[in-house]
Amino acid sequence: MHVLPGVPKVNSVSTSSVPRPEPAAPSRPAGRFDLPRIVRRQIPEGAVPALALFAGVRLAGILAVILANALRGHPLVRTLAHSWDSRWYLHIAAQGYGHKMWITPQGAVQTDWAFFPLYPALIRALTTVLPLTPGQAALLIAWLAAGVAAYGVYVIGHLLYGRGVATALVGLWAVMPHAVELTIAYTESLFAALAIWALYCVLKGRWLWAGALAAFAGLARPSGFAVAGAVALAAGYEAWRGRGRVSWRLWAGAVLAPLGFLGYVLWVGTQVGDLFGGYFKVQSAWDSRFDFGVGAARFVKALLLHGGGVVYTVALLVVATGVLLFALLCLDRPPLVLAVFSGVLILLVLGGSGSFSSKPRFLLPAFPLLIPMARALARTWRVRPGQAVLVYGALTLVSLFFGAYVTAVAHSPL
Repeated sequence: MHVLPGVPKVNSVSTSSVPRPEPAAPSRPAGRFDLPRIVRRQIPEGAVPALALFAGVRLAGILAVILANALRGHPLVRTLAHSWDSRWYLHIAAQGYGHKMWITPQGAVQTDWAFFPLYPALIRALTTVLPLTPGQAALLIAWLAAGVAAYGVYVIGHLLYGRGVATALVGLWAVMPHAVELTIAYTESLFAALAIWALYCVLKGRWLWAGALAAFAGLARPSGFAVAGAVALAAGYEAWRGRGRVSWRLWAGAVLAPLGFLGYVLWVGTQVGDLFGGYFKVQSAWDSRFDFGVGAARFVKALLLHGGGVVYTVALLVVATGVLLFALLCLDRPPLVLAVFSGVLILLVLGGSGSFSSKPRFLLPAFPLLIPMARALARTWRVRPGQAVLVYGALTLVSLFFGAYVTAVAHSPL
């Protein structure tokens, strides 16, 4: 090979494991309705239409719930803010911990220590500074967090695969079967926002931000463990690649990541009188523990032998689809942090006990599972846009109807 004078020789680099962006849409001249230049400089191209799609679909989901409540003669919006776990979060926000318990028919004592503190703390803070009821504050936080999370999904998709796939990724995330739980008074949207932006910070090498966001995610949900594990493993891999010659920020971020989860677990232990085991005793009363899939296997066996309601059948399909999508994601060789985050959530869903009807919402934050579908949908849109619209429309209708059903009609735990 001949090298021109003054031009350094570049060794060949393998790019087989680097995601290849989809072909970018042709640029268009600036129009009178374009965003100001200072805003466009900060927002990836195509983000606004993608977020508008997300907001439109989720608004339709809220309206579907309201319509279902109206048809059943129920209060129109009460189920949005007062369903199942929402009542516990609202009570904690108003009264603090240690003031509410429930004794199950089996005699187990369920306490509010099972619920992580960040969401109720934000609800209380918002009601302190704004003239809102706790339910209104809870919904406002959930809706804002859902928008922040959707933007994070777009930014990551755009960074790795380009505008087309990023738009499809946000669109698919909006129509997951249990996506309605992004817009009710639950912790899923808050946790997703923190987790997704922590993953983005890892991809951009902003380790302190990644660790801090992972720590806050650990204060939002028990599955914050998945974020902390993803950040720590990604940091370890980066240190191994650099033979230990990495910035102190990487080590600091890895140390920060699990502190939220561990801090709350230890605090619950002090309240129970068992520093290291108290939290797990509290969760056991809720039939929430890691049993290596024994409970899930029993549920699947009973469902196949005796049948079950729509909610449980759909839950099984969602979990099975999640496992398949994780396998496809691994074949796509995504960045390590995305694979670890999704894999840990899959493991927690498969190996954890508890109501199977709640398992699909535990997978809501695992947006990387949708990457193979998003790439396929983006390719279909370029070749057969009508078919892509038909598929997406069908997914949207399923999501809206099922979301309204589980929120306003079914009596299964969300």
